[in-house]
Amino acid sequence: MKQLTAKEVETLLNEGKQLNIIDVREVDEIGEGKIPGAIHIPLGLVEFRLHELDKAKEYIMVCRSGGRSGRASQILESRGYKVINMAGGMLDWEGKVE
Repeated sequence: MKQLTAKEVETLLNEGKQLNIIDVREVDEIGEGKIPGAIHIPLGLVEFRLHELDKAKEYIMVCRSGGRSGRASQILESRGYKVINMAGGMLDWEGKVE
């Protein structure tokens, strides 16, 4: 599974790169802030919302610490999606939040 650090993701965003970020945390966790532009799909709903995703795009998966996003990455990879796990999750995120 491919991984990027929170700092690497922040750098890509600051460089103006168009990233497809999916935050798999629960609703109450999202209330603490998410990466601007991130799509919220709780881990438990990922399999039910596959139709919303495009296999031609690459997705960066985010959670609180990197564990749930790792599981979500495995789910998506097993179905043919291109994914990168953000290691360290939002605990390591120092960039802007919305």
